[in-house]
Amino acid sequence: MTPTIEDLLADAVVPTASPVSFDVGAALRRLAADAAQAAPPPDMARAAQASQHLAVVSRWILNGPGAATHVDRLAAGPQAKPVEEEQLDVEGAAVFACLLYLTGHPESAQFWWQLAAGAGHRAAAYCLHLHHLALGEMREAKHWRHQVTDSVIDANAPDEGFLAVLEVVARYVRQNGSTASAPTGGLEMEVDRLAEHGTNACIIVRRPDRRLADRLHDFTRR
Repeated sequence: MTPTIEDLLADAVVPTASPVSFDVGAALRRLAADAAQAAPPPDMARAAQASQHLAVVSRWILNGPGAATHVDRLAAGPQAKPVEEEQLDVEGAAVFACLLYLTGHPESAQFWWQLAAGAGHRAAAYCLHLHHLALGEMREAKHWRHQVTDSVIDANAPDEGFLAVLEVVARYVRQNGSTASAPTGGLEMEVDRLAEHGTNACIIVRRPDRRLADRLHDFTRR
């Protein structure tokens, strides 16, 4: 017997089941668990934040008043001789270190920050604190933070509260931007040139030269 149209339509009906209730609470718990697994570990998050803060602080120092003039003085010393503390322009060393960090030479930056911090430059010591924190080197980071806040040497040394405010400001600037410019491509090229002609393939230990100092003057005038 040939089936009728009504028979065919009856066979084509998709059976439906009773709706299953959706457990909102269970779904939210699953989402929270997934988010916790996706979040970076606390140490990694702290290191990333320190690296971002260091970039902000380095840009402040590089764009500071007289930064290029201090690098001028640093460049005026003999290029072939090791840098000696009594001949060191301490501010110039800190500025040069920040420039090195921002142009992708963190080991060289550490060398020059240490020179400046050893001569009493607190901002350089704070940069070292952030630098070691970004590397996960907690013991070294704690040491350099202590150098910043040590009131035995200087009664006017910044305290922990001041540094906390500074870190809040750095976080705000990172999120909202600032007028402090990052190094230009021309500055980066001069730093790379200095690295290529250095005696150490990994760390720039020689002073900045006149060409780099002139390029920094151009940068700060803009």
